[in-house]
Amino acid sequence: MLVPRQSVPGLTVETLSTGTFDLAKDGAEFATLVVFYRGLHCPICATYLKELGRLTADFAEKGVKTIAISSDDQDRAQQMADKVGHEGLRFGYGLPLSVAKEWGLYISTSRGTTSIGIEEPALFSEPGVFLVRPDGTLYFASVQTMPFVRPHFQEMIGALDFVQKNDYPARGEYTGAV
Repeated sequence: MLVPRQSVPGLTVETLSTGTFDLAKDGAEFATLVVFYRGLHCPICATYLKELGRLTADFAEKGVKTIAISSDDQDRAQQMADKVGHEGLRFGYGLPLSVAKEWGLYISTSRGTTSIGIEEPALFSEPGVFLVRPDGTLYFASVQTMPFVRPHFQEMIGALDFVQKNDYPARGEYTGAV
């Protein structure tokens, strides 16, 4: 389990348009918003990423860089990027499932063809959303076992106003006995 205010695992993937993404070298002013999505087969992911794409400029105004990452190969990631249609949103692909597990993501097995007629990969990760500070420490995390009920990006934009104005610390950092 990842712990707020502690270092996250390394994360390096290829992107569709900006070369190799290395979280440790991303250089965000406040944080990098890492959004792990299930893959091209997931219609909910496409809708979710369209919202992220629409708000990427708003995140940038708050010092937050965005990236959407899946274990899909380059071709499937490109199809998703085309479907989402927001040039400013970076898409990473080829996430090793071993790295997904290090990040605490749940792994699912294929159930065949989805409702939109796209074959699920044999194995893929379920969604997760992480805000990682420039020093590599976790600020916020939300991990799902299902494609449903994810954090709302518009709410995050508003929360960032409060967080930055009040220098609000990452919470959930206590790991001692209870």
